[in-house]
Amino acid sequence: MSLHHDHFEPSPKAPLIALAAVAGLALALASSVSFGLVGRDAVPEISRTAAGTQMASSRSLHFQDAADGGVVVYDAATDTEIARVEPGTGGFIRSTMRGLAHVRQREGLDAATPFELTLWDNGGLTLTDPATGETRELDAFGKDNRAAFAVLLEREAT
Repeated sequence: MSLHHDHFEPSPKAPLIALAAVAGLALALASSVSFGLVGRDAVPEISRTAAGTQMASSRSLHFQDAADGGVVVYDAATDTEIARVEPGTGGFIRSTMRGLAHVRQREGLDAATPFELTLWDNGGLTLTDPATGETRELDAFGKDNRAAFAVLLEREAT
């Protein structure tokens, strides 16, 4: 009787081959976009230009933190208050603006340049920071979050 007991079981080859094929396909697709073999339709600016999309309306906005924790939104052209996001509300506006402000801070830029909120004739809505070149496609965050910014286009000064 032998005390040698072998537990070696060879790995099935089919799953390993499938895994390698998926990884190879992902690498090939990513490379084809990088080398220009496949168009970059997912870039909104390029898609808008190709479709001939025009700006329907636009507004320059300043956002300022209030002493009570709120956020005051100003029309940059008239320097008048158009909205106030009360403390504990407006989470999407707050997080979006904090992210854009962080990019400005990281690049050593001040808050003097207003943000551009643009409605396109195809219904798209973008928020752009001309100081950094950052753009947020607000439609990508759902209709409620889009609406939080869309109201700033029409709102009159308070």
